[in-house]
Order: sequence, then structure tokens, then C-alpha cells
Amino acid sequence: MVDTFLKYIQFEKRYSPKTVQSYQTDLHQFENYLNTEFSNTPVQDANYGLVRSWIVSLVEAKLDALSINRKIACLRSYYKFLMRQEIIARDPMSKIKILKTKKKLPHFVNENDTVKLLDNVMFPDGHDGVRDRLILELFYGTGMRLSELITLKENYVNYKDHTIRVLGKRNKERVIPFSAQLVSMIKDYVRVRNQEVEKSDHGYLLVTATGEPLYPMLVNRTVKKYMKLFTTVEKKSPHVLRHTYATHLLNKGAEINAVKDLLGHSSLAATQVYTHNSMEKLKKVFDQAHPKA
Repeated sequence: MVDTFLKYIQFEKRYSPKTVQSYQTDLHQFENYLNTEFSNTPVQDANYGLVRSWIVSLVEAKLDALSINRKIACLRSYYKFLMRQEIIARDPMSKIKILKTKKKLPHFVNENDTVKLLDNVMFPDGHDGVRDRLILELFYGTGMRLSELITLKENYVNYKDHTIRVLGKRNKERVIPFSAQLVSMIKDYVRVRNQEVEKSDHGYLLVTATGEPLYPMLVNRTVKKYMKLFTTVEKKSPHVLRHTYATHLLNKGAEINAVKDLLGHSSLAATQVYTHNSMEKLKKVFDQAHPKA
């Protein structure tokens, strides 16, 4: 039933390939644990005690709480699937609770350093330099994810309306507005790309020097390279620029539900983490300005 479940989350639930792979790994790890410790008990026959025993073993092995919680989420989805298929009569996960985790505030670049990063960097001439600048501008100017940037098709850009259509998690589409300045940057890049690169007929906006679609390592390397020049933020990645986009919007008074939609979050809880950064700024303003502070 594990293979059937994996096909279900891939094709019906439209989970990302990465999530499907993670769930497959988690289920196989649980299966191996049951085979080793409980005489080849099938995964679908596991009860509360066996699930709890596995979780305790993960804690004792000092696996971090976030990873354990992901495995718990995987088992919850799997056993709910078995319940719906009427393969099991009782959900062994009903009394299993997730582990407490420390909330980590997202890293972001302050406004001054962001301006320096985008306006003061000397990018190389030619296709790669123009592309690298556009990569940074798109991350900060739209808040899109790495996967969304890599799969961004040229015909997803609406120059007239100043919007970009992206394909997010679980193949959900959303439309993101962007600045007039970004319009000219995209047009400049397309012009240079068409002059210098023999592009394959795949339709992607951003390409490598040989015309192939971008890949995660190249984009991560590019972002880290330029962020090193103007920011001391501990983490340097495309996701940090996405965090920066959200934090700056909220700092400037953007409504949190609007930011949620721009980021493509499925729930408000995922967006609320950015309000902590905004609250820190408000506290500083209060301390500096209030007579009783």
C-alpha cells in the first residue's frame, strides 16, 4: 500500500517531487524499524505503541525535532489514507503529538544593504552578468521561490500589467505584481539573451550560457556570491531574499493577508513569522521615541 499512497500524493494531492521522495524515505525507514525490532510487522498493521516506540528511538538518536515532526506528518497522511480506503479500522496516529520546536526567525537583509546589493554591485558585461542581476531583482522584487524562478516561462511575464504568473507548490498558480523598473530589466535581459545565447525551444525566461534551463546549484551560487559583497547576514540564499521581500513589505505597512497571497502561502500561520521581525523594528522605534520607554 505504500506505493499506492505515494502515487496518491503525487498525482492526486500534487505534492512536490521533493515531498514525495521525503515521504517515501520516511515510510521505508519506519518499515525497516518494524522489520528489525518487531519481527517484520507490516507498516499498515502498526499500532500506537509501535509508532511511539519509533519516535522515541529517533529522539534518542538525537534527530532534530523538525525532522521527526516531518516523519510524524508523513505517517499521519499515510494512515488517514488507509482509513479512507477502509484498510484499517483505527488510526494509530490519533494520540501522537508533534514535538515542540524552537521558533527560528527568518533571516533577512536590512533595507540599506539591500539597496547596496541591487544598485552598487558591478555585474559583468554580457549575458551572464545581466542574468545574474535579474535573478537578484526577481527574488527581491517578487518574493518568488527558487523553484518558481527556475520554471518561470517567458510568456508568464505580462509587461503591460506589470505582473508575473508563477507555478508554486502543488502546481498552484498565482500572479505577482512587479515594478516598472523590473519591466525594463526583463526586456534588457531578453534582448541580450537573444543576441548572445542559442536558446533551446523550452520557453524558460532565464537560461544558462548554453541556453539550457537554470538549475538550483547555479542560482544558489549566484545569490551567495553577490550577497557576500554587501551583507553580513548569516545565511545567504534565494530564500533569504524572499524573506527580505516579505519583511520589507510588512515594515512598510503592507496588510498581512496581502503578503500571504503574494508569497503563495496556504495559511496565514506561515506568513505570521515575518511579523516578529516587524515587531522588533516597532519596539526599537518605541524605545527611541516614547518618553516613558
